[in-house]
Amino acid sequence: MTAVESRPAGGGTSHAFKAVGELGTSSSRGQRPFGARLKAFVALTKPRIIELLLITTVPVMFLAQQGVPDLKLVLLTCLGGYLSAGGANALNMYIDRDIDALMERTSQRPLVTGMVSPRECLAFGIALAVVSTLLFGLAVNWLSAWLSLGALLFYVVVYTMILKRRTSQNIVWGGIAGCLPVLIGWSSVTNSLSWAPVVLFLVMFFWTPPHYWPLSMKVRDDYARVGVPMLPVVASNKVVARQIVIYSWVMVAVSLLLTPLGYTGWFYTVVALGAGGFWLWEAHGLQNRAKSEVTGGKLKEMRLFHWSITYVSILFVAVAVDPFLR
Repeated sequence: MTAVESRPAGGGTSHAFKAVGELGTSSSRGQRPFGARLKAFVALTKPRIIELLLITTVPVMFLAQQGVPDLKLVLLTCLGGYLSAGGANALNMYIDRDIDALMERTSQRPLVTGMVSPRECLAFGIALAVVSTLLFGLAVNWLSAWLSLGALLFYVVVYTMILKRRTSQNIVWGGIAGCLPVLIGWSSVTNSLSWAPVVLFLVMFFWTPPHYWPLSMKVRDDYARVGVPMLPVVASNKVVARQIVIYSWVMVAVSLLLTPLGYTGWFYTVVALGAGGFWLWEAHGLQNRAKSEVTGGKLKEMRLFHWSITYVSILFVAVAVDPFLR
């Protein structure tokens, strides 16, 4: 499938860079309240996204320990994970500040409003990357440190700089960065890797596209305006919905591999079947609505998006609880 042009026509991007630069260097920035500035720097880390990453990290630590892991280790892993993901998100905002200024859903980000300057954002992101890597290496283990740094670099370089504006498969392969916290959770406990975190890595890999594509369907006009070829921008709703169903079936099938491999028992299996079954119901429902859109049906794409977050939370809670019931 041919990707659309990666930059908006008519000089819109350069205008956005100029506007953001002017806002970012405004002398009034120093007059902003300290609390507002602090809130802006926190916003650079995208806390709501990081919450989801930690939901997939901590339960895997319970599975690796087959019980309750050392609480100090859990706290250090969560702190390191937050700083690493926060650094990646800040660098993502630095790179994407041109299109963020043109998209409605990102128009209030700190670089766009001028609450934080581009230079401050770049320094902040690099600092978080360095601190998180050292924290993992010195306080947890170096395997976790390199995995964490790899996730950061993959998100910033491979996804944001290379894939995002060039291919409709951007979120498919770029989503690998969001799968690595599963490996980090396991390695922080065992200082090694095993098939269990690999299976859960694959669950997250196949989860990411059907999680994000419904949101992209909702805001496709934003992405189209700035020339980012998310799949819903370059393909019809019927095509996107069909891809969502395919990825959903593979994701549910992979999630059931943990039990035959001997890592989980009946509780996880029941939860995975129940949550996965409801996911498939919603995915097929979206596909049916996409087919009937020409007759005026409502797509209701955000139903699957919201359920996807609930699904991954339920599944990973089951991962954490299962060792206590075996």
